[in-house]
Amino acid sequence: MKVAILCGGLGTRMREETEFRPKPLVPVGGKPILWHIMKAYAHYGFREFVLCLGYRGDLIKDYFLNYEAMANDFTIRLGKQHHIEYHAEHLEQNFAVTLAETGQETATGGRIRRAAKYFDGDTFMVTYGDGLSDVNIAAVLAFHKQHGRLATITTVRPISRYGMLDIQADQEVRAFNEKPRGESWANAGFFVFNRKVLDYIPADDCALEGLPLEKLAADGQLMAFRHDGFFFAMDTFREFKQINDMWDRGDAPWKVWSS
Repeated sequence: MKVAILCGGLGTRMREETEFRPKPLVPVGGKPILWHIMKAYAHYGFREFVLCLGYRGDLIKDYFLNYEAMANDFTIRLGKQHHIEYHAEHLEQNFAVTLAETGQETATGGRIRRAAKYFDGDTFMVTYGDGLSDVNIAAVLAFHKQHGRLATITTVRPISRYGMLDIQADQEVRAFNEKPRGESWANAGFFVFNRKVLDYIPADDCALEGLPLEKLAADGQLMAFRHDGFFFAMDTFREFKQINDMWDRGDAPWKVWSS
């Protein structure tokens, strides 16, 4: 089953890191955040990826074209009998990565629409190139197959950036809750779609988070997988620092793989 990863955004809210490279290549613990996302899917047996490229997609192509050399020791024979011998096996064996140019200004729905020619079968997965989670991908897929609708969206209860206070009429603070979870549920990505979802994306300028999901919900074809575990979207430079600090101190809940 193919996993489409949206890799084409500009990442304008973290220009310190994305001015010269796309957000999916921003490092977390020395590896691109894209690598972490792919490792999580591979942990559940999903190793066929379609990367929907846009902004600085050439750098993502370079990363994978040079992956073998960067991940292994090797001997290179120069000259007419040019040959490279790799001396080890990295842990990403049998990853199949399709790099699909989907346009510089294309919206998220349009990127999926343009890359759809590389999907096979009736079901495919989609996620964003900047979100980390310990969500059980196999459980999301099983939930999707069980309910039989066209689309599944993984949802989380976001944590407030601020401490919340319970203040009484006399201004007394009765309770303080540091960064509590909200009551509502938010989109975390990690979608599972039936191929018929493509019919809900009418044009390349259509954002997945707009008309397609709204229409799927109105038609009763969108179901939510509720995830109570870890989720983190790296959207700002502050969040880039935060997620790297977590990795450096050995607190990385999204690392569900062992090697």
